[in-house]
Amino acid sequence: MNWDIIEGKWKQATGAVKTKWGKLTDDDLKAIAGKRDQLLGKLQEKYGIAKDQAESQLADFEREFDDADSKVPVERRPPSRRS
Repeated sequence: MNWDIIEGKWKQATGAVKTKWGKLTDDDLKAIAGKRDQLLGKLQEKYGIAKDQAESQLADFEREFDDADSKVPVERRPPSRRS
């Protein structure tokens, strides 16, 4: 998935981010503001992991978010009523 999509849906994504990385605070998420590099740095800082590990976790998250997003049903217009 293109990170621009996650950034554009950041408010939706924050719930999934908090579920996956519970050490991130609301203030962290506000500071990250959907920026991939900021999230990458926070993961390294909060979890004490190397950049390649954080990259791997982010790649997994992108796939998971894309899968979850693609399962959201498309709303349909109600059928038109004829008089």
